[in-house]
Amino acid sequence: MAKKALVLLAPGFEEVEAVSPIDYLRRAGIEVTAAAVVPDSAGGRDVGGSHGIILRADSTLAALTAEAGGLPALCRTLDALLLPGGMPGASNLAASADVTALIQAMARGGKIVAAICASPALVLAPLGLLKDRRFTCYPGMEQDLKGTGPWSEEQVVIDGSLITSRGAGTAAAFALAIIGELLGKAAGTRVARALLLE
Repeated sequence: MAKKALVLLAPGFEEVEAVSPIDYLRRAGIEVTAAAVVPDSAGGRDVGGSHGIILRADSTLAALTAEAGGLPALCRTLDALLLPGGMPGASNLAASADVTALIQAMARGGKIVAAICASPALVLAPLGLLKDRRFTCYPGMEQDLKGTGPWSEEQVVIDGSLITSRGAGTAAAFALAIIGELLGKAAGTRVARALLLE
């Protein structure tokens, strides 16, 4: 059975940090769903990124949650949750009670929670998910964080089921790390070679 990953797209997301993982994971055979995180009043699946690029998500988080029968049930269907950064995308993820509840359920279940750029600092840290964990994020955003583990300058940091990365320039390495954790290092290497990254 194919591994399943959910990528959350909130208004103002960093486009490269969303599209690269969606593309790379699908190349690896992972079933990826891009879900729009939009206010109920906004409805649709079109989400504008931080640089004016509009992506049409596969669904909305609200619709996926309803179809699954609630957030706990949705969590059980997933192997990984991906949180792009970007501003105000990361802040919009953090402001969503459904997003934070899903993140916490994934973390409790030992499933992969992967966040890049501003999202480790703005989304995961307030939930206590960086406590005693090695992590990275967009440089400088770690300075005001309290109660976290050590920050690293590495492009990607894997600490158990937590994967964090620095920004748009590390999105490829971020995606390959997620593939490696879900399918094994050889799968990530195959995708990297096909894309001429190795």
